[in-house]
Amino acid sequence: MAETKIVVAMSGGVDSSVTAALLHEQGYDVVGITLQLYDHGAATARSKACCAGQDIYDAHRVADAVGFPHYVLDYESRFREDVIENFADAYVRGETPIPCVTCNQTVKFRDLVATAKDLGAESLATGHYIRRVDGPDGPELHRAVDAARDQSYFLFATTAEQLAYLRFPLGDMPKDDVRDHARRLGLEISEKPDSQDICFVPDGKYASVVERLRPEAGEPGEIVHLDGSVLGLHKGIMHFTIGQRRGLGIGGRKGASENEEVLYVIRIEPEDRRVVVGPRAALATSRVRVSNLNWLGAGDGPPADGLDVMVRIRSTMEPVPGRVFGTGAGLAEVELTTPEFGVSPGQAAVFYDGSRVLGGGWIMRDETRSEAA
Repeated sequence: MAETKIVVAMSGGVDSSVTAALLHEQGYDVVGITLQLYDHGAATARSKACCAGQDIYDAHRVADAVGFPHYVLDYESRFREDVIENFADAYVRGETPIPCVTCNQTVKFRDLVATAKDLGAESLATGHYIRRVDGPDGPELHRAVDAARDQSYFLFATTAEQLAYLRFPLGDMPKDDVRDHARRLGLEISEKPDSQDICFVPDGKYASVVERLRPEAGEPGEIVHLDGSVLGLHKGIMHFTIGQRRGLGIGGRKGASENEEVLYVIRIEPEDRRVVVGPRAALATSRVRVSNLNWLGAGDGPPADGLDVMVRIRSTMEPVPGRVFGTGAGLAEVELTTPEFGVSPGQAAVFYDGSRVLGGGWIMRDETRSEAA
């Protein structure tokens, strides 16, 4: 093991610190790498966000205390181009992005994997809660043992080539065991709280970030009911997401019944800066189209005649039954057994066979959403 070099991506939190310390304890030649993703000075005071200034310092302290080398790489320009700019563009398109998926897909699993290989490492290990299982046809991606910590939704874009190189030592552990290891190993960050915020969005105020980068997303427009009546004006489509019912800035409709009184965002029409609202029933949809499909199952993608799967269309839900159909290169369509409410473009649809991640793709905008079952 001493001759096996493993690079560990260290965010400065408990999970990645324990990953590095355990691998070092097992005798591997560990090299810790922390990515500086945005301005170090501005990040110093951040709390509950990964890869902040304090986190870089914490990662270095862990490496120094345990006894393995640690390096900080400046990925700020890559992160801005691949993650922050993409985040802002998504809101201009009327989508609701998931920057953590994009970050894993680009600067972490694309760029950092390449860096680890350049260093001569046998693999790159991370503190993600997900399992890599050797299957009959090669490595498979599986949900974590601790369902409450499972991060498979955010890692659906991991390619088969990347999966062959990656290792996830915490996938079989509950979080309590990880903190117990941190205490046993004497890591000073053992009680450090988990990151919760988007790292580059201070205090959760994403609208200020989007408006600074893409002022057009903050231009006013109309809030229109499905029946065509104009209910009011908004201060930018970036303030809305599909399924939203609070903060619409409009009162009840004159003459509406009690059941019709509650309105939801049904769709966003970015070309006209229009937000369309209606009753909850109009949110229901049983067909979801996805693009940029990453497929980890058998073959090059789901068959044209369909494959029964379990599907997650948002990170906070449990998988539901459906059938996925391959519709072209990088494209698929999902037919849900039971209609779902509030399917939002820019989010991901992730497919499972039991605990195994079969892949996933980005949910596309659907103009027929208001006609759903």
